[in-house]
Amino acid sequence: MTTDSPQNDRTALFERIKDIRFGMLAHRGDNGMLHAHPLTTLNKDIDEQAQLYFFIPRGSELHQRLSADSQVNVGYANPEEDCYVSISGSAAFIEDARRKEELWNPMAKAWFPDGPGDPNLVLLAVNIQHAEYWDVQESKLTQMFKLATAAMTGERPKALGEHREVNL
Repeated sequence: MTTDSPQNDRTALFERIKDIRFGMLAHRGDNGMLHAHPLTTLNKDIDEQAQLYFFIPRGSELHQRLSADSQVNVGYANPEEDCYVSISGSAAFIEDARRKEELWNPMAKAWFPDGPGDPNLVLLAVNIQHAEYWDVQESKLTQMFKLATAAMTGERPKALGEHREVNL
């Protein structure tokens, strides 16, 4: 199920991830196995291109792997709010000094001491193609009651919140 427009879809998706500091970016390694890296999401919003932005080191394992296979997944979890998001898309590297400057934050200096102009800094864009989220609205007590009822009756629990798929 989707909302009524791509703009609404982007807004609903970003509302769920904007306060989650780290996303787990998963990609395929050389051996075909999945690998994941925690990365800080740099976006202030999701633009018309439906992209997420991250800084990564040039020549790193991640940079090399994404150069060979650009298909990725970024997972977000906010257990306190019972919100979980899975984003699938393709990775691209952007050489845009102005964009790096706009997305720069003081925490990035630990990894890239020469600032946004650091020659080791690569701007990674994940072009969102599909997203899915689970957002539980009920209180923990209500959730536990529904689960206990389902366990006693042998029936599946009634919906515990919203599940939505978004194609951008």
